[in-house]
Amino acid sequence: MSRAPRRAPRSTYRLQVRPSFDLHDAASVVDYLDALGADWVYLSPILPSRAGSDHGYDVVAHDRVDPARGGEAGLEAVADAAHARGRGILVDIVPNHVGVADAAQNPAWWSLLQHGPESPHADTFDVDWALTGGRVRLPVLGGTVEEAAAAGDLRVEHGELRYFEHRFPLAPGSADDGADALTVHGRQHYELVNWQRADAELNYRRFFAVNELAGLRVERPDVFDGTHAEIVRWVREGLADGLRVDHPDGLAAPGDYLDRLADATDDAYVLVEKILEGDEPLPPHWRTDGTTGYDALADVDRVLVDPAGEAALDALDARLRAETGIDGPTDWHELIHGTKRGIADGILRSEVLRLERMLPDPRAADAADALAELLACFPVYRSYLPAGREHLDEAARLAREHRPDLAASVDALLPVLADPTHPVAVRFQQTSGMVMAKGVEDTAFYRFTRLGSLTEVGGDPSEFAIDVAAFHARQVRRHAAWPDSMTTLSTHDTKRGEDVRARIDVLAEIPERWSLELDGLRATAGSTGDGPFDALLWQAIVGAWPLERERAHAYADKASREASVSTHWTAPDEAFERRMHEVIDRAFDVPAVRERLDAFVAWLAPAGWSNSLAAKLLQLTMPGVPDVYQGSELWETSLVDPDNRRPVDFDLRRSLLHEVDAGFERGELPDVDGTAAAKLLVTSRALRLRRDRPEWFTRYTPLEVVGDAARHAVAFDRGGATTVATRLPVGLARRAGGDRVASVGPEAWGDSAVLVRRNPLRDALTGRRFDGGRVRLADLLATYPVALLTPAEPEETR
Repeated sequence: MSRAPRRAPRSTYRLQVRPSFDLHDAASVVDYLDALGADWVYLSPILPSRAGSDHGYDVVAHDRVDPARGGEAGLEAVADAAHARGRGILVDIVPNHVGVADAAQNPAWWSLLQHGPESPHADTFDVDWALTGGRVRLPVLGGTVEEAAAAGDLRVEHGELRYFEHRFPLAPGSADDGADALTVHGRQHYELVNWQRADAELNYRRFFAVNELAGLRVERPDVFDGTHAEIVRWVREGLADGLRVDHPDGLAAPGDYLDRLADATDDAYVLVEKILEGDEPLPPHWRTDGTTGYDALADVDRVLVDPAGEAALDALDARLRAETGIDGPTDWHELIHGTKRGIADGILRSEVLRLERMLPDPRAADAADALAELLACFPVYRSYLPAGREHLDEAARLAREHRPDLAASVDALLPVLADPTHPVAVRFQQTSGMVMAKGVEDTAFYRFTRLGSLTEVGGDPSEFAIDVAAFHARQVRRHAAWPDSMTTLSTHDTKRGEDVRARIDVLAEIPERWSLELDGLRATAGSTGDGPFDALLWQAIVGAWPLERERAHAYADKASREASVSTHWTAPDEAFERRMHEVIDRAFDVPAVRERLDAFVAWLAPAGWSNSLAAKLLQLTMPGVPDVYQGSELWETSLVDPDNRRPVDFDLRRSLLHEVDAGFERGELPDVDGTAAAKLLVTSRALRLRRDRPEWFTRYTPLEVVGDAARHAVAFDRGGATTVATRLPVGLARRAGGDRVASVGPEAWGDSAVLVRRNPLRDALTGRRFDGGRVRLADLLATYPVALLTPAEPEETR
């Protein structure tokens, strides 16, 4: 198989490849994806991962396609199926870390443990050998190693050291004399310790704070070559057309890595999973086509949020805090300073102490404190020195403000941390991203609960909403700077599926009603005792309703423990968690609660569906390469992972697409309802246009909407294809004398219109024709809250 000429995809469709849906299964749905309109098939990681892994990010080997995921034959099958239809393949790769939960499954890690610094893989991993005298510290024990040996839980069996189900290699000759297990353990190149010592005492770099994922030193040419030979082969042999790079911020030198990857793949299409903060730009010197789309997701979400609801939702949050005695900052930036500092002092303390050990002597006694404060104050995920020096200076300024007592130590650290060649500076940059991710995405996002749709990966919750002008400005910049960057609404990492967020967005239009509904639900179902968490929990339930009971319980467990306010992963509060689960059960079992919930969701759902269709069309037609996460062509009501990796019913979607297409040919359009057929219509029509008429998506021109209801629409011309989408649907309905979006008619738009070129147009969603010029929104949006206008073909205007 030869590689096709390099090009960027016009769209992608993400598939979660796993043993239960392997590459052969992926090949079997390519015809459906092609019919849907997707251009490239986007595969989750396919290198061998830990047995039973559903996500694939715990890679254990780099020399083959995972046999459990279909192996080489499976990759060839999906590539052949895609290429036969003119489609491409994008593959997710994981350069930063590998899975080490089961040492026996990872040959390189096994070798490291067996031979220590003399292992041929000693330089593959990022280990501080000096800290422990040449031993890797492994946090797997429930007590001390002496207690494990005395209880018989630590034993030598079959030429290995074992602890319950854990298996570890023995150094050559270390058990030949028949010594007891404790003595044999003392002779190894690793040290088994209590799991509670991990946060402060580990000596290997992890992925964030996950002990089971060990960092790689991919900045070394030999490590890059050893871990990328198979990946490069896929590209060179035409099995893959592009790559998605997971977590580049964990690498020592992301820019250098991307240069090496581009050289090895002849500049194949490459995306990076880079989280941008606020107006932070993607480093323009990187050899990449853009990000994986969280920045676009934030833009779409915020243009659909009513800014008028901010004050009332803030007041509700303050009341809930006061009523239940929940302390803590309410200002977003103050909040994340505290959560990030908690991470630096807690689960990532070992990284801070390693930075301290690497500092040149003499160093201040409070150096670790100063390092932790700088990490807590760092305004973005990381810098890429010499680029981004201003972020370090900003962190230093903020650190001096927060901790004047550390000013001298901060000043002493700056010359070292600003030197791109200094090992401390390199590792500090790797560490700041970890602290940001854990402190913000995995902690603060579960504490800042005024509007849950804004606490999403890549978003800044302090930015409540943006107006249409700001949305346009951001898309103009995106089109100019990164036209082939990905856009997305849902991923395997999003905290809530796109349609959950779309429904939650409506609460900003009705904050007073939401306050009353929340009070009613808490009165009938009870409270957890944590008012802000009550709001977060009920937003998730309302946003995803109807949902299965076990999914609600699983979400609550994760959300409450990530918040670490009323309960914790390492120290669960049984009383709180019992109350929390009782609240959820009452939503299903107590008629008064269930009836109230059903009634509110029935009223809310049409407005949420309006937002959903608007968000989908905006994302699919805005500048960039739109990705459709598996299954999200129908309503995507997933909650946080692993809920968002549930199996997808492709037979249902295939059948429904056939029905939608056949009905469209007969002039029959699906209703906007629980079947999600209308979303499938919008998705398929937009994807087909993006793929088959690329000349209609070559520019971005904001269009003017005029009339009293102009603020309720966003419209732009992509160079032939024109998007018009409704925003703030409840406010629009109120213009017609009510607030029921389900029954809103053309009168809500009044004489409002979108101004387009005076050429014959056709709405790809309804088939209706328009003359162009001043197009009345009451006519254009009479069937759906969105329209996708294209030049009318000559035969259509006769």
